[in-house]
Amino acid sequence: MTDAALAAGDGRGALEALEGVLRGIPSAVVAVSGGVDSAVVLAAAARVIPVVVAATGTSPAYAGDDLRMAADVARRVGVAHVPLTTRETTDARYAINTPARCFHCKTELYGRLEALAEARGLTAILDGTHAGDAADFRPGEAAARARGVRSPLREAGLAKPEIRAIARLLDLPVWDKPASPCLASRFPYGEAITVEKLSMVDRAEAHLHALGFREVRVRHHGNVARIEVPPERMPDLLRAAPAVARELRALGYAYVTMDLQGFRSGALNEVLTPEERAQPLAQPRA
Repeated sequence: MTDAALAAGDGRGALEALEGVLRGIPSAVVAVSGGVDSAVVLAAAARVIPVVVAATGTSPAYAGDDLRMAADVARRVGVAHVPLTTRETTDARYAINTPARCFHCKTELYGRLEALAEARGLTAILDGTHAGDAADFRPGEAAARARGVRSPLREAGLAKPEIRAIARLLDLPVWDKPASPCLASRFPYGEAITVEKLSMVDRAEAHLHALGFREVRVRHHGNVARIEVPPERMPDLLRAAPAVARELRALGYAYVTMDLQGFRSGALNEVLTPEERAQPLAQPRA
């Protein structure tokens, strides 16, 4: 991306850069999560790649709203959408929840995408990883590299502000959707992940979404639910506290708390050591 293209701010220069990366790919399957990043990749791919299929992994670790949003974006851009059942929750390496959890999850997903691509004769697998992700802890990227998955947003040098500008330019309904990583990201490392616990988190966050909290995380610490909302929404959460506590206790939590540091993406990675961040696959933490 050039400074001039970014300065335009309306997404046109960023879209041109992304389409430049995608041109020449004869066919592709795009991993669509229901968020803005993969939606932009799909929409741009549909404009310049002759044959495109959208695919979304479905499992208890993914919120139902995300699948519906992914299907809606595919419909809007005129691309077939294929839900793929993934079985990472049956993998003990995933369930014990070490810092390598995301690697095992993505290995399962990309394996399913690779099989779909082979079955339909598609030449590329594309995901929504972008340039800003390099600063985060993402062991799943090793799984992507092992499967030859391409990340067009990162190749084009685009990060979240430019991606949202493209999404708004293309009138994608998810242009301002808050990030929504898989539900397993709500569990501290070493807390075993089960389908029942994932359902508790999903239902708890759905309740808070219904109350108007768009950016929210319910972190699962055994029988404690630790709620993160942006600092400016803390007074709203306190006012709703009796009803929220009642609802979450009905889901199975004994204690319901609010994190005084507020919402921050990747909060559970804060406890990782530099060694665990550098070599997550070598860490047997349980």
